[in-house]
Amino acid sequence: MQLNLKNPLVFFDLETTGTNITTDRIIELAYVKVFPNGEVEEKDIFVNPGMPIPPASTAVHHITDEMVADKPLFKDVARNIAKVFEGCDIAGFNSNRFDVPFLIEELLRAGVNLDISKRKFVDVQTIYHIMEPRTLKAAYKFYCGAPLVDAHSALADTRATYEVFKAQLDRYTEAAKDEYEGKYLTNDIDSWVSFSTQNRNVDFAGRIILNEHDVPVFNFGKYKGRSVEEIFQLEPSYYSWMMQGDFPLNTKNVITEIYTRARRRF
Repeated sequence: MQLNLKNPLVFFDLETTGTNITTDRIIELAYVKVFPNGEVEEKDIFVNPGMPIPPASTAVHHITDEMVADKPLFKDVARNIAKVFEGCDIAGFNSNRFDVPFLIEELLRAGVNLDISKRKFVDVQTIYHIMEPRTLKAAYKFYCGAPLVDAHSALADTRATYEVFKAQLDRYTEAAKDEYEGKYLTNDIDSWVSFSTQNRNVDFAGRIILNEHDVPVFNFGKYKGRSVEEIFQLEPSYYSWMMQGDFPLNTKNVITEIYTRARRRF
């Protein structure tokens, strides 16, 4: 099925030194960019993380220090990578919780502020877990009828995600909704986004979320559920503690905006 798009949609996947977005680094970024006219562009980019790759990570994605020793640092390709995503909606497999916040953090470290505030996000894993809870490997076998070759290769995983997503659109039509408790997908990005969005995150890491009144509240710690602005007014030192703590740069940018607003009302 050809995707019904208004903007280009970039499917992407990262391989990294680990899962901590503040201390780990990107090793590989692959993308499949689908344009509204149906044209497809894809690329696989390797970077030197500037740190040793832990053996446990290499065991997953099979990328060694030697393989990326002569590759550019992320900061050297950051602006070119950002251009790939400019004006595009974004898709991936578990991308809303991992790949998107990880990429934004790396870009910020490189001094590149990619504005994706008006972008739409489609998480193929979330759609899959709602309809058929499994892994990407199982998803590919289930939807595409074949084993996934080179699993945990970023480009292979990205291609597989794109193929799985198209198969989901073919499978979960309105005509088949009675088989899935009334749930179905239509061929437009708002439908995909509604399936992909589970949390109302203000920052990508989900440390700050919107409550039922659309007020930013803490989603962790002793003030969980409390208004961020209210706490910053009552206890400004909490803002300082977060700014000095091991929080992602994106989270720090978000709380700085809220803190600045709160200060105007002091």
